[in-house]
Amino acid sequence: MNDNLHRILLRGGLTSPGELKDVITILETVGLKEVYFGSRQDLLFPLQNADEKELESISKFNTDIIPDRSYQNIVSSYVSADIFGMTHWLKGSTYLYILEGFDYLPKLKINITDPKQRLVPNFSGNLNFIASKNEDYWYLNIKLPHWEDPAYYPVLIYSWDITAISKAIEGIHEDISDVDELFFILNKNLNTNNKTMEEPLEIPFLTFPYYEGMNRMGLDEYWLGLYWRNNKYNLDFLKEFCGFCLANSIGKICVTPWKSLVVKNIKSKSRPELERFLGQKGINIRHSQLEMNWHLPVDDNEALELKKFLVRSFDQNDISTYGLTFGISTDPGKRSHFSSVIIEKNTPPSLVKDFEVRPTYNVLHFDKFDPNTNVYRAYARDVDKIELPGLLMELSKKYFNTMGQDDSPLSEIKSEIEEASKEVHQCKSCFTVYDKEYGDFKNNIIKGTPFNKLPENYTCPVCDGPKAYYEKTLLTISQ
Repeated sequence: MNDNLHRILLRGGLTSPGELKDVITILETVGLKEVYFGSRQDLLFPLQNADEKELESISKFNTDIIPDRSYQNIVSSYVSADIFGMTHWLKGSTYLYILEGFDYLPKLKINITDPKQRLVPNFSGNLNFIASKNEDYWYLNIKLPHWEDPAYYPVLIYSWDITAISKAIEGIHEDISDVDELFFILNKNLNTNNKTMEEPLEIPFLTFPYYEGMNRMGLDEYWLGLYWRNNKYNLDFLKEFCGFCLANSIGKICVTPWKSLVVKNIKSKSRPELERFLGQKGINIRHSQLEMNWHLPVDDNEALELKKFLVRSFDQNDISTYGLTFGISTDPGKRSHFSSVIIEKNTPPSLVKDFEVRPTYNVLHFDKFDPNTNVYRAYARDVDKIELPGLLMELSKKYFNTMGQDDSPLSEIKSEIEEASKEVHQCKSCFTVYDKEYGDFKNNIIKGTPFNKLPENYTCPVCDGPKAYYEKTLLTISQ
């Protein structure tokens, strides 16, 4: 993603037509014509040679423009409430009450989600609050920035304690080494209404929903999903759309992590006017899932061109990808994706940084093609762009072979991948691998020494890069 983009954080992915129209006025003041949506349900835009404070003073809604990338938007699955599957007690109003309680700007990524929906990722945050079967209680899955592995908080969290617990963790997390220590400190310093965890969290496998178009919602209402393939939303259109929402008593506009808009509670009597408006603006609301189910970095033309190339290949070969999602990443080793299949672009070795070299890619997928498993599988490494369509089509076919089956096809894929790869650490500068099975003879590191037991002054035996240059990865083993 373009790190020069400024943001407006829409807490929980929610805004009102009036607030969004207000934001558009601010952006038009500096000559912008378009806005992006971010993966964390925020608004992103370039802002050069402009005074943020002066622009904020224009706003009637006390809008904050955030240039500092260390602050994070709170993600929520409010967008899915009442239109996709729901936990029985969790209503849209519950999200609103919880989100309203946040009186600070978090630096940790916070997700508040319903496990019975698939549109919003459950585990892409540092603090992932996931609804339980017990009314007003949530599991808390924690993956702090300096932790290698996630862990579950040992008790369920009460809805009205989410803000207090999040704020408390924000203040101490840098010094916390594990979940037991965290629980001890919070339990000692906070008076919270916890509940015993009677069973571990189980998230059902769900096919990915179609999130675009006009869809029935209850007896007399509809919801509308809007998707633009280049993630550049025209401000003139958005301003007029906000006007329609205001005129038809629509109170909320939702941004999804897939960089689309969802508007709920559209009355039946308003539908003809809305369809006429969309038609006059030439808005397509029937994109193929081949086109829609992709997650790309914001404002990245190279990633967009790669997606177009792959989608054309799928279309030409008449391949179905129903229920599958794909992501393109320019950050190898990042482990916060939420697409079923991930295409990682490799960083060229520093030794050839002055030469033009063809990029190579890794293809990974989640176990059972379900991001909620939180387990990555390596399918192919260091492949050329021209090989990607064939590999992705192979994966798509294997996905359909596994649907509805607990045994053979899926277990065959799983065991094949597990036997063909193992976890190692790799230098980001020269790609030298440290494998504890062999140690490091040059640096007098004996066999069997785990990477986390290496001395802090350990350096790469090839390029002398520091220990911090190494990242966890999967090594493919020849059979």
